[in-house]
Amino acid sequence: MAEMMWQTERNEMCAERHELSVERLNQIMIEEGITKPYVAYFQEMAAFLLELEAVRIKIADGSWDNLELQEMKELNTLLYSDVLPVKYEKSYANPAFAVQELGETFGQLLSMLYAELRSGIAYAFENRKDYLTILNELLIEVYTCFEEEVPEFKTVKEIIYWYASDYCDVFLADRIEEQLIPELSIATEWIMEADLDDERYLYRFGEYITENEIGTARHLATLSDEVLQKMADVYTEGYRIGFINTGKDLSKKAVVDLRYCLGFERVVKIAIENFRKMGLEPAIYRAASSVITRKEQFKIGYYGAIANPQYDYDHRSDQALFMDKRYVERKLDILKNTYEKNKDQAALMGGPAVMEIFGEKPFSPDSKQENLTYDEAQRELTLLYTSKSGQLTNQYIKGEERSFTIVAYPIPEIGEQYKEIFDEVIKINTLDANLYEKVQQTMIDALDQGEAVRILGKGENKTDLTVQLYKLNDSEKETIFENCVADVNIPVGEVFTSPVLEGTNGTLHVSRVFLEGLQYCNLEIQFRDGMIESYTCSNFEDEEENKKYIYDNILHNHPTLPIGEFAIGTNTTAYVAGKKYNIEDKMPILIAEKTGPHFAVGDTCYSWSEDIKVYNPNGKEIVARDNSVSILRKEDIEKAYYQCHTDITIPYEELEEISVLTKDGKNIILLKDGRFVLPGTEVLNKPLDEYNGQ
Repeated sequence: MAEMMWQTERNEMCAERHELSVERLNQIMIEEGITKPYVAYFQEMAAFLLELEAVRIKIADGSWDNLELQEMKELNTLLYSDVLPVKYEKSYANPAFAVQELGETFGQLLSMLYAELRSGIAYAFENRKDYLTILNELLIEVYTCFEEEVPEFKTVKEIIYWYASDYCDVFLADRIEEQLIPELSIATEWIMEADLDDERYLYRFGEYITENEIGTARHLATLSDEVLQKMADVYTEGYRIGFINTGKDLSKKAVVDLRYCLGFERVVKIAIENFRKMGLEPAIYRAASSVITRKEQFKIGYYGAIANPQYDYDHRSDQALFMDKRYVERKLDILKNTYEKNKDQAALMGGPAVMEIFGEKPFSPDSKQENLTYDEAQRELTLLYTSKSGQLTNQYIKGEERSFTIVAYPIPEIGEQYKEIFDEVIKINTLDANLYEKVQQTMIDALDQGEAVRILGKGENKTDLTVQLYKLNDSEKETIFENCVADVNIPVGEVFTSPVLEGTNGTLHVSRVFLEGLQYCNLEIQFRDGMIESYTCSNFEDEEENKKYIYDNILHNHPTLPIGEFAIGTNTTAYVAGKKYNIEDKMPILIAEKTGPHFAVGDTCYSWSEDIKVYNPNGKEIVARDNSVSILRKEDIEKAYYQCHTDITIPYEELEEISVLTKDGKNIILLKDGRFVLPGTEVLNKPLDEYNGQ
């Protein structure tokens, strides 16, 4: 596969620097002049970078393509072995081990440095000599500090700081352009030109490859062209219909931000062709790996297997080593300048089309005191950056003009019945939208009569929450809830609204839930006037650790968040599939939110586009698009948005009742003991009855 011209030019420009850096790394491998606790560390780091250089050479000279499948597997395992669970306890990538071996002064820093050097795996497979040179020089500069005597911590910290600050305009600027400009998407070329019958293609990406990626690719190879086309069509049509249903003009767009997980290339290839028929070219970019560009432990882009979620979690806050106001302001300046430079191209971005996976073993992280964490001032800076960067993105890729779609499929790790589950998910993702539209409208008609909705848990579930509803001015033309029938948010099966915050009070509790790759046990949140008042869970013995876990990963460092969405999931087919195959705890939010009532903390579903009128299929305008927080955008936009939206679902079996409280004192019961009881919605119980043998 041809190397892109721009990368060839960059490689030529840094050729001499690169050669000198590799030469110095080889010298480090045999030098013994530094203090003993550190010599092993630096030699191991140099060996790792030299291994990356060997891979880069194979890519550059084409010899990679001649390797046998087993050779590729062995090299892939070698590159990721140090962070795999079996070796991680004694790896410098583990902050706890690094502190134990290298001391409290430098252990955290040098572990963070190793994590940054590991971002070079991606650069080697993209033949990015420029990026690898930067990493080589970073290690060499830090090593030099230790040559004569142990340096002051401040000296080494400043090296890391200036690395991040100086190269922000390279890594961050390139990152933004990769997301906007299809011509920079080398992965598109790999996908379209790859021989998908040859499993070696998976290793060309440089991501960690496991039986999940191989098994997915093998399973897709057994599916008929008709089924593959059906999967791709659901994905791309959801995107197209999303523009239509929200009154946005797709013809103004020329780029789609395509994100997926390795193994699904047969579907992605067809999806690319579908998008091209719509006039859209895909921007396909790798999930960020550098501390400068990645967002905590989250994967945005394409990626392979997660070698060790504990490793990702341990390094989610590595910026804490050097983050200050000056650094954040520099990142924001680069972000703005890059968008301004590419403003015409940014205007062509239609938004993300995301293909998610699920089925991984639920992960609950260990909490380590050796991990880098933000202090209070840095937490404020992260919130500032999140807010300002969100505003910049919306300035150049306008929320009122873009859309999205998301769909999810299982991976082999989900269990022995993987193939059956996969078939079931295809069925779930293609359910009859017309049937659901009619049933859900019946539910909305009842909800539109209400002033509030009360949700009660059953048994050990402590939920007792009253959600205040928007007041309609003209019930003939207006509605409170959106009738969601599988356009952007696949599969079908929910009605949702933006609650009125004032008067929304009570307790939300769920025994176990899986959010953004993390498991929560006995998650409990108290709301007062729609804002989070307190929270806890039972993941850790220490209550402070429980609160910090929620604060970091659900509140995202905000002191509180509003209820941005209240919804009732109606997809009992998905619910039954979870029960039937015992995979409820592995269902992604995308599907799980359709299997019971759910509550999103953070922004509303209409954030950045509240002023665009949207309508249900029956022609009524959905008027509950704002709340008392989001409306602040008209005065101070920084107070209106939190840049997060986390859905928390209560499964049907934990529900006692959902009822509508009307202004004339009526109590319209929608669900009772986990079953739909509102006349006209009983058909939703059919999958439940079939599963229970009734």
